[in-house]
Amino acid sequence: MSPRTLRRIVELAVRAPSVHNTQPWRWRGTSRSLDLYADRSRQLLAGDPEGRNLVISCGAALHHARIAADVLGWSAQVSALPDPDQPDLLARLDLTPALPSRHAPELLEAIGHRCTDRRRFTSWPVPDERLTHLAALASEQGARALPLTELSERFHAELLINRAIDLQHADRPVMAEQEAWIDHGAADGVPRGVLPVPDDLRARRPSRFATGLLEDIGGREIESSDGLLVICGPHDDVAAWLAAGQALSAIWLGATMEGLSVVPLSQVVEVAETRQAFQTEVLGGMAQPLVVIRVGWQAISRSQLPSTPRRPVAEVLELI
Repeated sequence: MSPRTLRRIVELAVRAPSVHNTQPWRWRGTSRSLDLYADRSRQLLAGDPEGRNLVISCGAALHHARIAADVLGWSAQVSALPDPDQPDLLARLDLTPALPSRHAPELLEAIGHRCTDRRRFTSWPVPDERLTHLAALASEQGARALPLTELSERFHAELLINRAIDLQHADRPVMAEQEAWIDHGAADGVPRGVLPVPDDLRARRPSRFATGLLEDIGGREIESSDGLLVICGPHDDVAAWLAAGQALSAIWLGATMEGLSVVPLSQVVEVAETRQAFQTEVLGGMAQPLVVIRVGWQAISRSQLPSTPRRPVAEVLELI
């Protein structure tokens, strides 16, 4: 494989979503393989001390890289956590020539269109069968996703998400770290221009980002017409986080192909109290919650948001 092809794979891989757009990954490529490393210098030490969101972000980039390789005519055989002596080596992709799969062009187009649009969804409900279809995409990545369609499930989920938001807004180090990644730089972080203007915070519960410049209508964090999915696993460990990240990417791209919008609601998993309560009260103690996502329809009349910035490939890829 040529260096040019490796650079193109990584260029597409780093379009993946990451927590606060921290892009916490490094890549090392050879003529036959591509290694994915966690970049601990970009870990959110206050908000993500275990590195769960960091690894999930890297898992999303791993899935994007597999799609990119497929489109370019390469099969990527993934070895997760291939070296116990290198815990930050999250995955190795062994690359061999192959014909692109049937859906590769559509997935590539979805990578280009995917974004995190935090504006309110329309009131048009997401049919249960669409949520079931999206959830099935997670199983192909070694994870599990459950649609939350029962009223009791949604009620408990909303209570716990709101509780997590309250706890985080009262945590000064977490809020300071979050604010630091807004308009962080020209190549990373979340631009204030893609964050909705906050409503009167006395009249509604604040979202994760209580700041922004993007005009939007008001609403709650979760509306009755929103679809809810929880990506979960039997364990809360690095292997499960990596699989959850790949599942998140697969669901997000699948939703994008269907015209749906996706917004992660990670706060409920980031706070130990609400994560444990979610496991018990929503999942019945049967699985570990790893990512909660909201799915819905954006108004057709709305303009496409600009792409959030990305670090140059030369900064994240080492060729050896």
